[in-house]
Amino acid sequence: MATVTVDINGRPYAVGCADGQEERVRILAKQFDGHVRQVAGEVGHVGDLRLFLMAGLLLADELHEARLNGGAAPAPAAASQDGVAEALNAVAARLEKIAQGL
Repeated sequence: MATVTVDINGRPYAVGCADGQEERVRILAKQFDGHVRQVAGEVGHVGDLRLFLMAGLLLADELHEARLNGGAAPAPAAASQDGVAEALNAVAARLEKIAQGL
C-alpha cells in the first residue's frame, strides 16, 4: 500500500492508497481542495470538519445531478449555490452538536 501526501486548504494530509493509484489520489485531492476552497471563500473559516463536510456534500450533489443527466456535468447556478451553502451550514452545525455529545 502506498501513501500520498495531499494538501487540502493549505494543510497536508497523508492518504493511503493502492500501489499505482498515487496520481489518481493527487488528482482527486486537487478537485476536493478546489471545492473546500470554494466553500471557505463563501462561508469563511468555519473549521476543517465543516468545510470538508460542505465540500463533500457539494461533490455528492454534483454526482447526483450528473447521474440524473446521464453523466453530463450540471450547469453552475450562482443563486442555487447560495442556498446550498446555507443548507450545508445548517447541516454542519447539527453534525457538530451531535459530535460534541459523543
